Amino acid sequence: MLIIFAGLPGAGKTTLSTELARRAGATYLRIDSIEQAMRKSSLGIHPAEDAGYGVGYALAEDNLRLGRTVVADSVNPLELTRNDWRQAAERAGRKAIDIEVICSDPLEHRRRVEIRGSDIVGPTPPSWQDVVDREYHAWTRAPIVIDTASKSVEQSVDELWSRVSGLLPQGAH
Repeated sequence: MLIIFAGLPGAGKTTLSTELARRAGATYLRIDSIEQAMRKSSLGIHPAEDAGYGVGYALAEDNLRLGRTVVADSVNPLELTRNDWRQAAERAGRKAIDIEVICSDPLEHRRRVEIRGSDIVGPTPPSWQDVVDREYHAWTRAPIVIDTASKSVEQSVDELWSRVSGLLPQGAH
């Protein structure tokens, strides 16, 4: 199964997706890491956005064909990218789940964006204005929505796990 995360920077996607991957014993794919590796490569690919997503889709499909559960962590802001993730699952003959992580409290969301660092060496994390100005399409199908605004990380992870664990293939949890 492919578990496709989406959400603006600072909402809590990476925190939740890494913990879900850990609990499910899933393969974890993070577009930020892929893009940074591409920028640091001898090719110096910059910007790497569409190429990073393309690599992510291919890696997801390969791992799905091996029977692995895959967690894909990216902003995933466009209907196009959301559909491309789902198509990777379809080509591999696997199901996909969409998860949108939001922080409905704008003050809390801004606080998170402004205080967070980056665990990836290189790129500067986006500013609050970058987050506000980011293109982010409305959903055409209903994802599982996890609102992290007034919950601890542990509460958010537990909510996510309770909503997703029953959908995972046998042996993945």
